[in-house]
Amino acid sequence: MKEKSFFSHCEVDRIIEMAWEDRTSFDAIKKQFGIVEKDVIKLMRKELKEKSFKMWRKRVQGRLTKHSKMSSPDKLKFKSNSQRQITLNKISKRKIK
Repeated sequence: MKEKSFFSHCEVDRIIEMAWEDRTSFDAIKKQFGIVEKDVIKLMRKELKEKSFKMWRKRVQGRLTKHSKMSSPDKLKFKSNSQRQITLNKISKRKIK
């Protein structure tokens, strides 16, 4: 694992944010930052308060969406119905009914 000194403060924050996200797999973190699951766990243990780390570990353990090989492909591409469409570099307005 790269030591913290190799990651900027913004990169550490982004890794933590991605690790907390339910639908972001450890493979995505590895692809973007080059660190594997056990290194993400080490970073989280180092950066989070003990209680926050334990809460995160409880949520992540066994969660299929955090391991892309274990989850189904259709669940990897989640999109909310209320999410705005982006077309031609413009965000279209959602119609309010």
